[in-house]
This record gives sequence, C-alpha cells and structure tokens, in this order.
Amino acid sequence: MIRIFITEDHELYLKGLSLLLAESGEFFICGTSGSGRKTLEALEPLKPDVLLLDINLPDMDAEELLKNIRKDFPALPVIYHTMLRGTRYMHRLMQHGIQGYILKSATTEELITAIKTVAAGNTYFSKEIDVTDGTEDAYKKTVTVPESKIHAILSKREMEILQMICKEYSSAEIAAKLFLSVSTVDTHRKNIIEKLGVNNTVGLVKFAMKYGLINE
Repeated sequence: MIRIFITEDHELYLKGLSLLLAESGEFFICGTSGSGRKTLEALEPLKPDVLLLDINLPDMDAEELLKNIRKDFPALPVIYHTMLRGTRYMHRLMQHGIQGYILKSATTEELITAIKTVAAGNTYFSKEIDVTDGTEDAYKKTVTVPESKIHAILSKREMEILQMICKEYSSAEIAAKLFLSVSTVDTHRKNIIEKLGVNNTVGLVKFAMKYGLINE
C-alpha cells in the first residue's frame, strides 16, 4: 500500500481528498498538514512514499518548500496538486525535480494514476498541460487563469502585495508596511507575475483592473 502525505491548507478539501484516496484501498494517508513548516517536520518520522502538495500555503512559498524538501529528501516523489495551469511557475518547480503536477480539475482516476505512477519511479503531468516545450512563447500560450479561480491561485499575501503594487507602492514601501524584507517582496512580485502569466508590472495592473482585484 502506498503511503501518502498530503499538504493542503483548505481543511474541507483536505479531509475530502484524504477520504477519497483512503477509500480507494490502494493508499494509506500517513499524515496531513496545512503548512509547509509542519510538512517538513513530519517527513522524517512518517516516511511517506509520495508527497502530495498544494502550491499556495500560508507560511511558505512553493519553491522555497521544495528546496527544503530536496535538501533532506532528494528522492522523495513530489506531486503538486493545484488549480494553477501550465505556466512558467510549473517549469521552475520542475527544475527542482518534481515528479508530478496535476490539476485539481482532474478526475479521481487521473489523480490515482498520477500517484501510482510517481510511486513507481516515473513522472506524471496533467494531460491538459504541455511540458515538452520550455520556451517563453510556450509558457505564455499555456497560461489559463479562470476568472473564478484567481483568488485560489494567489495566496492571501500575494493578493495583498498585488493590490499595493497597483497603488504604486515600491518594493521598499511594501516591505516596510508588511514587515518583510525587500528581497521577499521582490520574490512575491516575481511569483505573482509568473502565476498570472503577465510580463511585467504594467501587465499586473491591467490584469488586476480587468478582474476587479484593486481595492479602493
């Protein structure tokens, strides 16, 4: 039986996903967490066969979490389970050796197939995503942000920073107001740009205006 650890900060979704996978009879849910730091603490004692991760967590950026996982668990199969479709962000995660990337819109059968595939030492990426071409043009072509899913794609912190960027705050000003370092703000800015599939700050502002994300 495949031991799975699930990291997901939406409690109802986490409980439903855990029950769904456990009922298949092929998986044992050895642990769950709603944060990146608790996930890191649990991996050594629980020793999962597969780690199923959400991208947006309240305490840690997905790439930062993955880097920390790879330091101590370089061979642990990692699948990202997310609403975020084929963007440059996925390709950045691929550079750190993820074994899978599957959309939350996938069927139960596809998710089960993905887990079994990576547990067997292979890779699995959602059928809806083209991972064969790593060029900038290919990234832009695969970007899809459903209007109803924007708030799920961006974390609360990213939404907060996006709104401040749109109000013409500099990175230094945002850092001071949110008690963050300038480099942390710049990292958030880069991640927001890549998640939304725009090219620069002007693109962010246009996107925010289009979807009514700017608070007056």
